[in-house]
Amino acid sequence: MARDEQLKERWQEIVTKLSNQFADGDTLDLDAIIYLIGVQELGQLERTFKKDHKLDLMHIAICKLLVPYGYYEFEFVDEDGWPHYKTIGELPNLKAGEQSVLMKEAIVNYFLETQYIK
Repeated sequence: MARDEQLKERWQEIVTKLSNQFADGDTLDLDAIIYLIGVQELGQLERTFKKDHKLDLMHIAICKLLVPYGYYEFEFVDEDGWPHYKTIGELPNLKAGEQSVLMKEAIVNYFLETQYIK
């Protein structure tokens, strides 16, 4: 199976599983999935977040997702339990579609590592 086709199938599996689990079957978009990863990484699953915290959660997720690509490195967890990352590599200039593919690939790898999908 071609790499692109495998990515597409795995991405659809993630969208379907997460949508059924968290959105009563409504289809979650890329940003919503990034947000869920941020909540997972923070580990405060029962908490309700304000808008500014939602952006912070998405930032946590993006950093976590891009660690294996050499763009970020985990630094520490602060006194409130929030993880912090430092930039170690410059992000490439990608077009919107290319950014989307990179994030989907990183998300698929994340959920393969956590064994949410196989």
